[in-house]
Amino acid sequence: MQRNATTLYPVLLVHGLFGFERIGSFELFHDVKQALKAVGVQVFVPHLSAVHDNEVRGEQLLSQIDSVLRGTGSTKVNLIGHSQGALTARYAAALAPQKVASVTSVSGPNHGSELADFLRKALIPGRLPETVAQNVATLFSDFLSLLSGHKTLPRHALAALNALTTEGVGQFNDKYPQGLPKTWGGQGAERVDGVRYYSWSGVVPELTVQALDPVQGICLALSKYFITEPAQNDGFVGRFSSHLGTVIRSDYPLDHLRSLRRGIGQRFTENDPVKLYVEHALRLQAANL
Repeated sequence: MQRNATTLYPVLLVHGLFGFERIGSFELFHDVKQALKAVGVQVFVPHLSAVHDNEVRGEQLLSQIDSVLRGTGSTKVNLIGHSQGALTARYAAALAPQKVASVTSVSGPNHGSELADFLRKALIPGRLPETVAQNVATLFSDFLSLLSGHKTLPRHALAALNALTTEGVGQFNDKYPQGLPKTWGGQGAERVDGVRYYSWSGVVPELTVQALDPVQGICLALSKYFITEPAQNDGFVGRFSSHLGTVIRSDYPLDHLRSLRRGIGQRFTENDPVKLYVEHALRLQAANL
């Protein structure tokens, strides 16, 4: 029998780049959402631009927070952001700390992504590669938006990429430093302006079943492009770059996408990523959040 993990405040699961709430019957956060509901947590997934910068997405999230507060009668929410969703959540908490009980970063590029740096350097400003990249990314975002039913949300591919680079996140951090560690690889403040900050992330494991999990194979291949954190990244975000607030753990054997949902054919195991969210709900419950 599962333990009750009802939190004092509702939980909002905030998606990152190219994320969405639902396309047809497929929900990006399906596994996590169902697991949290099963232990008594009120869970919502906000509608955000799949491709845009942190501030634009953050403003959208603030509007969604207000809707949840009105609908539930709650005074605050707990924000759990995956990937760029962590930066989006941080923005909302910085601007409206009175409405946010906690921010949890899951595989968040809180100091930027070396992969984003590599991709940005590969593009030549004002010339064909940048134009092609923006068009392709925007078309893909348009496709996702069409399928998800949120065609009116703005999209800006290069703004999203720039917002995830080390330089872009550095500028973001200058304005919104809440919860950031003061030393590289360290822990940040547990509580800032009344908001609790947490984080966890993983390191992509060596692939042993590539035929069964091609996504892990892709993350493993992308991990080779990291210079600052070689062999200490999840394919998209470096281990220490993900640190924010209370660092629960930053070396789970999980690639970037598997920190969001189970891998192909995966069942409940010791490294079940969904279990981490349930454990965190218990953590929030214990903290009266």
